[in-house]
Amino acid sequence: MSTAGEPVITIRGIGRSYAMGDAVVHALRGVDLDVARGEYVAIMGPSGSGKSTLMNIIGCLDRPDTGEYTLNGRQVARMGDSELAHVRNREIGFVFQTFNLLQRATALRNVELPLVYAGVGRHERHERASAALVRVGLAERMHHRPNELSGGQRQRVAIARALINRPSILLADEPTGNLDSHTATEILATFDELHAAGNTIVLVTHDDEVAHRARRIIRLRDGKIETDIAHA
Repeated sequence: MSTAGEPVITIRGIGRSYAMGDAVVHALRGVDLDVARGEYVAIMGPSGSGKSTLMNIIGCLDRPDTGEYTLNGRQVARMGDSELAHVRNREIGFVFQTFNLLQRATALRNVELPLVYAGVGRHERHERASAALVRVGLAERMHHRPNELSGGQRQRVAIARALINRPSILLADEPTGNLDSHTATEILATFDELHAAGNTIVLVTHDDEVAHRARRIIRLRDGKIETDIAHA
């Protein structure tokens, strides 16, 4: 199910299998999913349920064996490698559990990186990265390196970097997994603010408390959607 609104993600009959030795693991089995623009969706499931595989397909990091995936009105299966790289840089913002920051670069430089790959000029890069860091509450930390920042501040840098190209979707994979409960609450409040501002968020988590910050919870089991429930 999905709330009313223009779909940014449309998935039909997605299947994905992997060979592990002599066995075949069916990670996804005919998944159908719509995500409307501006939704805040949490994907949950036990280990081996297929949630990471689904996240990788949504993020154009992996291709399905069967089915169709339409992102922002475009068929992903028809894209070549260079177009997929462009989509990953422009259409999708990634936030990972491990932050994935360059340790020798300042927060500002880390946030600028996607703009470097996009060929944006130095002055515009600086302005947009500064604005993104201000947006996540790091105006006074933009010239600090990751080892000079707390875990929560590093994750805020990662969120600012994910937002820098104004992506269609923000994908977050266990974004509070390495944080203490107080810092995790602060990061989730940031996601609440981003959703309120109109961002589309898809978040993978094993934590019920984190999932219930979303407006819709999808639970996977054995490669299929078990439940899909919207809530206030």
